[in-house]
Amino acid sequence: MKNSQFLLSQTPMLLAALCLSCNALAKQSDTSLMGTVLTPMGSIMAANADGSIPVWTGGLAKDAAPVTEEGRYTSPFADEAPLFVVNANNLEEYRDLMTEGQIAMLQRYPTYQLNVFPTHRSINIPADVVEQTKKNLTDTQMTSDGYGVENYHYGIPFPQPTVGLEVIWNHLTRYRGGSLNRVFSSATVKPNGEPLIVTYEAINAFRESVSDLPPGDSLLNFSRITTLAPARMAGEITLVHDSLNQVEEPRAAWQYNPGQRRVRRAPVVAYDSSARYSYGQVVSDSVDGFNGAPDRYNWELIGKQELLVGYNAYNLIDRNLKYTDIINPGHLATQHSRFEKHRVWVVEATLKEGARHVYAKRRFYIDEDSWKIMASDIYDSRGQLWRQYESHLVFLHDIQVPVTAIEVTYDLHSGQYATNYMINEAPRKAIYGESYPRSEFTSAKLKRLGK
Repeated sequence: MKNSQFLLSQTPMLLAALCLSCNALAKQSDTSLMGTVLTPMGSIMAANADGSIPVWTGGLAKDAAPVTEEGRYTSPFADEAPLFVVNANNLEEYRDLMTEGQIAMLQRYPTYQLNVFPTHRSINIPADVVEQTKKNLTDTQMTSDGYGVENYHYGIPFPQPTVGLEVIWNHLTRYRGGSLNRVFSSATVKPNGEPLIVTYEAINAFRESVSDLPPGDSLLNFSRITTLAPARMAGEITLVHDSLNQVEEPRAAWQYNPGQRRVRRAPVVAYDSSARYSYGQVVSDSVDGFNGAPDRYNWELIGKQELLVGYNAYNLIDRNLKYTDIINPGHLATQHSRFEKHRVWVVEATLKEGARHVYAKRRFYIDEDSWKIMASDIYDSRGQLWRQYESHLVFLHDIQVPVTAIEVTYDLHSGQYATNYMINEAPRKAIYGESYPRSEFTSAKLKRLGK
């Protein structure tokens, strides 16, 4: 097996220090590794063997590249050219750096390609999140067979994970600025390239941004999504409360229909129910790669792998780029994407006997620095590869927040695909971070937003 596949470490010393056996069950809590062998996020600080993944040196500085008062970003890496391009003709040369879904896309579409640039480890997290993460290392535990966490306030709960669900919890709780207000659009794209585009405003508050959260409160996050366009859908609202244990305290969701002027409980906004306006192309718990309750799957930590993933995607938040500029038949327009080689955790979810879900198996690839699911291979009940999920990450360096520029789910059977895309067209404070700084939310404010 080549070096790029399922790396548990680069050196025997690091392997011994981390004790990252895939079969290990004991929580790792060696605080001496944080900030030395490991970054503050829990990723390996060192470069890989050939230096193509560099050492982590602190992430991008706030002034890494100009950002205008209106929030127009320029890429810190705008002058770089691709190191190489992966396409259908040379995919065997790079097979070990790709997921099964990426390989299937390259085989199906001659126009699909991966433009691979130099790797930059851009991600950082605030100092208080670093300190809280160190506390979590010794204090936070999984409970209820891993379906919940306890002794957790915020930060990365398991910076030294030893089992698959710890990695998934790191993804679910990863730092996203504490709270945010953004405008985004989804597109469900037919095989001929014709899209249905729906635009939303989303307000999200994570538990660390609620200043009066009572001790022991189980809130994980709050979200309110309002449909803005097209006109026939405008005014629809979905409200979701997630807890730190979605088996004992299942997701609470409500939907408002302006035509009926009624608010109703929405118990089906979970698991494999269709995400709104995706027409089954995206299921509820595959938004953001994975969200919600993990109880229908058995989770296995496979290890680590070097992978080509969408990273430092500043071209995709260029305000001169319209949504229709990135939509092609079969797949996104690849000239705007930027792939880099990064280390990822590999976690496999297999449907439990007797459990129901349209996805029988899912293999997730989680970025070691941001803890974001960057890709997943999705299999149907026959064991056949059905869909491929990919995410393109960008670091808003001026406010030090990693966000998703776009996520896309490709259907390898039908040729359809669906996306969620961050719209970068409104004034800066209407999009991210500073419109709702951390700790601005209160329980009373959340109640008002829910009305």
